[in-house]
Amino acid sequence: MTDILVLANEHVNRRMAGPSIRSFEFSRVLSADGHRVTLASPFPSDLPPQPFAVTTYDASSLPALLADHRVVILQGWVMERFPLLREADVRLVIDLYDPFPLEVLILFAKEPLEKRLEAQRDSIRAVTDQVRDGDLFLCASEKQRDYWLGWLTAASRVNPLTHRQDPTLRSLLDVVPFGVPSEPPRRRHPAIRGVIDGIGEGDLVVLWGGGIYNWFDPVTLIRGVEIAARRLPGLRLVFMSTGHPNPEIQTMWTQVEARRVAGELGLLGTHVFFNESWVAYEDRADWLLDADIGVSTHFDHVETRFSFRTRILDYFWSGLPVICTAGDTLADDIERLGIGVTVPPESPEAVARALVELAEDAARRRECGARSVAHAASLTWPAAAAPLRRFCADPRPAADREPGLARLPVPFTPTRDDVAGAPEAFTAADAPPPRPGLPYRALRSAYRGLPSGIRRSKWFSSALARVLRTLGRRGERRR
Repeated sequence: MTDILVLANEHVNRRMAGPSIRSFEFSRVLSADGHRVTLASPFPSDLPPQPFAVTTYDASSLPALLADHRVVILQGWVMERFPLLREADVRLVIDLYDPFPLEVLILFAKEPLEKRLEAQRDSIRAVTDQVRDGDLFLCASEKQRDYWLGWLTAASRVNPLTHRQDPTLRSLLDVVPFGVPSEPPRRRHPAIRGVIDGIGEGDLVVLWGGGIYNWFDPVTLIRGVEIAARRLPGLRLVFMSTGHPNPEIQTMWTQVEARRVAGELGLLGTHVFFNESWVAYEDRADWLLDADIGVSTHFDHVETRFSFRTRILDYFWSGLPVICTAGDTLADDIERLGIGVTVPPESPEAVARALVELAEDAARRRECGARSVAHAASLTWPAAAAPLRRFCADPRPAADREPGLARLPVPFTPTRDDVAGAPEAFTAADAPPPRPGLPYRALRSAYRGLPSGIRRSKWFSSALARVLRTLGRRGERRR
């Protein structure tokens, strides 16, 4: 038995988004394996009693939690917020299933350039801090694994020690996709038909099964529904959730645009419906089982190539045929296995054709749904988490993290100067405010020449912070 601490990055509640669902399901699987598991969130939880402990953590309580556990699983911005994790005597599992340096390119796409550069710099630094110190890294697909192998190579984690331990590097970085429950979905009460005004038993319900984020393209879907509805008067598109269960997450511009376009086309309340609240995790089966088709549309950008659209797994789990934009890992599976129809990005006409094809061919919908269920059987959480389960059964440090070994230097550590420096990279109108570069470059050069033990010490971090504040870099930390 291993003592395992799962540190969630967001709220772990009845209403939770993908990152917290992943932390919750990891905790369930590892607890079922007989480990003593604690799931900790920065926020109080309203979950009912679980077979594992559920608690909160902050800077004051985290040291005691770390002292009581042997393995720590974390994701997102946790290490950025709590750098003491780097010095803890634990085995660190870093979950990289969400490549957020690519995500922030989309999240901040409409912000001023300076804010976009700052967000990108912060995300790169957060990932760099994680890849320095993990013992095992997880990602969601083989495409993602190629991406993260590049990061690990740049951070000196692909080296003779880790290669000698395992030439495939699977013991350093392995694929743990999102999963589905082992048990089939069960309806507890109606959710859509006869509940939402304007949707009846005989209508064709097309379900958007999650939030509306900036990397999605709901407008193309809505315009496709407007075209298809001329032939399918009973077509009903339902957005299962708007907003986000974390109140700190800003309203996405795509959500605002989706409502605007649906209103302008006269579809609100007739062919397009927005559920105003976030559906609880245990209630989502009621919505899925009330639908005829699951749908997901997105733009064509770099985030798409490495994404893993977790809501589509719920469509598989509930046996729905799927219409989605081509270009990501799960779209490839849908095409290969005949689970539905993939469409080119930003083509309302293609979306409309796909809707009409599936709407008018009930036999094809049933066939696609059967393949969907069959595929879900191979994607259960216990199966998906197999590499993590193996590690937790016998947790060992990575080959280059054995006690007593000096850390290999990271060849490149991103700083504000690295991101915003070269004036020739920007037009005069877009250029960030100039910063005096010489003191920071000199400081960085001296810093990199110090032994890692000094750089990692708390007293040095404190002294460095004071120096940076003196130079006008208030609040910024460098390791």
